[in-house]
Amino acid sequence: MNDKCASTFSGLEPLHLLRILQACWTKREIHELPEEARRGFASLADPLEGLLVMLENCNDWKKGKKQSLAHYLIDQFNSWIKENASVQQPCQKQNLLQTKVFALLTVVPTNVLDPLVSLFEVDKADTSSLLSLIQDLCIKSKYKEAVVLSIKLNLQSHLNIEEMCIPLLLQDDMSLVEAYVDDYPELPCRLLQALDSLCYPIDNTRSIQRHDGKLSRLRCDKLNYKVLSKLVFRLMERYGLGTELCPNVVNQHCLASIKYLLHKHFVEKTITEENWAEHIEGLVGQNTWLQIQFIGLLGKYTDLDTVAHWALRLNVPQEKLTQPVAKWLKQLEKDKGYRTGLEKSFKVQSLEEKEKKRNFYQLPIPTESIHIVEHLEQLTSCASRVLQAGGVVGIDMEWRPTFTAWTKARVSILQIALKDCVYLLDLPQLVKESEYPGRELEFAQFIQSLFSNRTITKLGYALAGDLRSLCTSYPVLKDVAQITAGMLDLLNMQKELLRAPVHRPDYREAVDVLASVENGLDSGCRQREKGLSLLVQYVLGKPLDKTEQLSNWERRPLRLKQIIYAAADAYCLLDLYEVLHQEVEHFRLSHSPENRLKSKVEKKRKENKPKQSRSCANTPSQDTQSALEQIPPSSPVSPTDFKVICDNMLQGLGRYLRCVGVDVKILANEDDHRMAAEIAREENRVILTCGLPFQTLRSQVQEGRCLSVNCSDKAKNQAIHVLKHFNVQVTPRDIFSRCQLCNGSEYLKLSVEEMAQAVRLNTDAGKTETSDAPSTESVKFPSQSKHKVLPQIDPGWPGICSYSPNCHWAERSGLNMKTLKFTSGASLQVSTIPPGILDKVTRFYCCTTCGKVFWEGSHFRRVLSQFQEVLRITNDSTYLQM
Repeated sequence: MNDKCASTFSGLEPLHLLRILQACWTKREIHELPEEARRGFASLADPLEGLLVMLENCNDWKKGKKQSLAHYLIDQFNSWIKENASVQQPCQKQNLLQTKVFALLTVVPTNVLDPLVSLFEVDKADTSSLLSLIQDLCIKSKYKEAVVLSIKLNLQSHLNIEEMCIPLLLQDDMSLVEAYVDDYPELPCRLLQALDSLCYPIDNTRSIQRHDGKLSRLRCDKLNYKVLSKLVFRLMERYGLGTELCPNVVNQHCLASIKYLLHKHFVEKTITEENWAEHIEGLVGQNTWLQIQFIGLLGKYTDLDTVAHWALRLNVPQEKLTQPVAKWLKQLEKDKGYRTGLEKSFKVQSLEEKEKKRNFYQLPIPTESIHIVEHLEQLTSCASRVLQAGGVVGIDMEWRPTFTAWTKARVSILQIALKDCVYLLDLPQLVKESEYPGRELEFAQFIQSLFSNRTITKLGYALAGDLRSLCTSYPVLKDVAQITAGMLDLLNMQKELLRAPVHRPDYREAVDVLASVENGLDSGCRQREKGLSLLVQYVLGKPLDKTEQLSNWERRPLRLKQIIYAAADAYCLLDLYEVLHQEVEHFRLSHSPENRLKSKVEKKRKENKPKQSRSCANTPSQDTQSALEQIPPSSPVSPTDFKVICDNMLQGLGRYLRCVGVDVKILANEDDHRMAAEIAREENRVILTCGLPFQTLRSQVQEGRCLSVNCSDKAKNQAIHVLKHFNVQVTPRDIFSRCQLCNGSEYLKLSVEEMAQAVRLNTDAGKTETSDAPSTESVKFPSQSKHKVLPQIDPGWPGICSYSPNCHWAERSGLNMKTLKFTSGASLQVSTIPPGILDKVTRFYCCTTCGKVFWEGSHFRRVLSQFQEVLRITNDSTYLQM
């Protein structure tokens, strides 16, 4: 507003007051500002209109900082007007001011919206005017301001939720979306349905852009199925909504699970026909769309006869089938003996299973020694055998696999193996019976007595994860994980075996035994083993048959194959314990299992109180963490020996780890999460992921080779957590030993003279290509004086940093100075060198993989500072003396 408008005031002019306050603000006379402002407000003929004039003419409010004068004026006026409640506006005047405020609200930052709405009572204005205001903000692409203002004015029910929330989802502002729908019970349902409509199996990105052309400049590619499904499941869990509101997301999720099961059955062959068929039927059900998709996918893995049988089994309408399948199906229906053919095929399959058993670990006790405990009365005889002091028992747990994000698995079977028998506890039934009056404590007391008794050695594999699942499955057992004693996790011994080369009679020299078994060096190994099966294969000679692992453990009664599998999974722990105890020297273990347990008990006794203070009840965030969080760190490893694969949600973490020399591969945005498991197995990498993919990826690699990080942390904090978790010892020489852009570890050193020559060549080449190329005069080349210019050194860091990264150095012949290309085909990126840098540094480091150019500067010291808590400093003279 100009001076002409300000002259209409009969009291102190607002612009004059503004100049007075600006002078105090500029001179930092903060102590005078409050009194000066209050006197000025009281002197204004119309304080509210005067404030509005000052805000319209105040330039620094656009910075959006609380330190700005505009923000300070609003705060001071708020305090002043509370003390002078008699200052009121006539209704007609108030409406006029509100109209002026509307124009101001479309340009102010979000942190001043709330006080302005309160001061000028914008929420009491006409609803149609307010909706027009929100629409103006959306037209200006100020979606965040529009949503914040609509929340403050309670306009959510009058607005289109899709138009308001989708732009925020494209900008990764889910918290604001949740705030938008929180106070209206019907809005979460509408938002869920809107997101689900975008998951329909078509190109939703184009449909969004056609729906609203203004969104084209936003990142519409982010609204793919993976991102949308995560948002949908998050909303479902937060607001307790059902799957009936999002049929498209459910269909896509089930389809992904069907593809996974097809791969497990036909490619990996790690699930039986019976278990596979049961899971497929459970996923497909009566859903015609899923039936058609499954039949189409099945044709890629098997013959037409099997596809037709499944079409008949699922009652797929013939008009929905392809012509070859429909034709074959008609022939089957005419042939009354097709079921006889099925029976024969099952007989052939049973013969194959008998042949297969010879290659796997077999339960050494008869099936009559396997006892199923499904009633509390049977628990008494079980307890009399299991709870004997000095005993050794094998512990394992089974639960039904879940292939949908909205279904939570619960532990169904608890196996307890003794030397002459195995008990299978039917947990759902026992917990149900323990709810009867007078029997509430029987089952819980048995479980607590078993896991807390120090005199009973309990063997397990990855016990931390199993116990956490047990506690979350049944509230009556929620405290079991906190009172455990006498637990021996064989996963720790497997870690030691991975680091201990062992002389085996069938090899001429020492080998990494578990690695050789995993890579298929043993003749009996038909496929790569992992986890407990890998340990059993090496120690006992044959792996576990895991084909029943993905069976339905909620089924009652259990099938005989399930019973034998569950018993063998627990009993093999006793055999492992016995062999490792007897042959400690052969396996080159530092301690026998018994001595390892004793040392663990002694250590736990010293650290019992601190551990108890840290181990509180499980929270949802803990449920997503790796089961190995409770296991002590392994021996130190250098960044050059540590290889990881980062999920596409952790690209920032990957770049930070490359910064300290870790070999990092990063999935692209369009890559499937399961690709991380394939790369990890092929290249012996650790998987770093977060959220829902963790459970899937963890099951596809060895124990300890998959870690879930907190996705809400900053990338730097995530990197520090990973380095500490795996005990990675970072030294200053590891900093920038890898290229953050391409992960390359080979550099070429160029002197400043050589780099200046490269810059001239690049500039001359540009001249020949276009007349608009910059002249060489714009590039500052180093002076030809006798004195070399040293790199600038921060006075806070004593000495000069002679940068010598722990990497491979390329030969000078690796760069063609005429074409400025490396032997890898990459071009030297001289165009990224800023003008004047050639006069400030004496040496350049060029990545031979991508051509990126680096030089010493302040960034090196910043990285040292950021990672100082994990940095290992030595006396090497090539480092900074820190």
